[in-house]
Amino acid sequence: MTRLGFLGPGGTFTEAALRTVPDADGAELVPCPTVAAALDAVRAGELDAAMVPLENSVEGSVVTTLDELAGGAPLQVVREVLLPVSFCLLGRPGTSAADVRVVATHPHAEAQCRRWLAAHLPHAQVVLTTSTAEAARAVSAGTYDAAVAAPVAADRYGLDVLAADLQDTEGAVTRFVLVGRPGPPPPPSGADRTTLFAYIREDQPGALLQVLTEFAVRGVNLSRIESRPTGDRLGRYFFSVDCDGHLADARVGEALSALHRVCADVRVLGSYPRADGRRAQGVPSATDADFAEAAAWLEEVRSGGS
Repeated sequence: MTRLGFLGPGGTFTEAALRTVPDADGAELVPCPTVAAALDAVRAGELDAAMVPLENSVEGSVVTTLDELAGGAPLQVVREVLLPVSFCLLGRPGTSAADVRVVATHPHAEAQCRRWLAAHLPHAQVVLTTSTAEAARAVSAGTYDAAVAAPVAADRYGLDVLAADLQDTEGAVTRFVLVGRPGPPPPPSGADRTTLFAYIREDQPGALLQVLTEFAVRGVNLSRIESRPTGDRLGRYFFSVDCDGHLADARVGEALSALHRVCADVRVLGSYPRADGRRAQGVPSATDADFAEAAAWLEEVRSGGS
């Protein structure tokens, strides 16, 4: 039986994201205590794949996930899920909002509900946990007074909803990725995304421009780019990049080949269908046919043709 992991315990948004993918049908769904534990279990072969949070529309990237994917044995992103998120204040039966002195939640949930908490529970202490479901579980066990968590966690842990729709920004969405061991990427769908890490050789003027140029001159759009420290010494960074297109696309392949030439290392996490189905905007002279025609012209010139 296929074993798929997720950031647990049960009742997290990550579990909800995993249950939306066809791979989850008939699979054993395994909760993991941390993102690192989930990814390490995939590396060790204990799980076939794991769903982990990568990015939130309000709080930005989940740096723990980025750093865990950047280190250790390579892994491959094979699918992404976009999940709208809303938060509830959960407490044990009989608890009222006035009784809440300590609230537990995940750091990203706290960031998305910060103004609500300040306005409605100004004197409550906020304690950060490894997941919103872990916060709900701890409230059920009597450790904390209330949790900011997903609505589904109320039924899972026998809690009451003390308040709903706590998020400060309506329409917040979290992006999750399904990660497995390396292999051939899914075939191009026409609406794909490629994720990679580019490690610069040295911290020098123009290092970021050099990376950006390799994509720009080939008409490859970047949907996300940010720097992260490598961790080996101060001033050493790598760039985490999402670009439109598939490894099989000529423009994307040429851009990655150029990065391999100018960077100390390039770790490609994979190409996979975009969850929103948005196709890359066409760029004149950057189609596969354009690249093929240019290659044929160069070969003719090299062979002495006009």
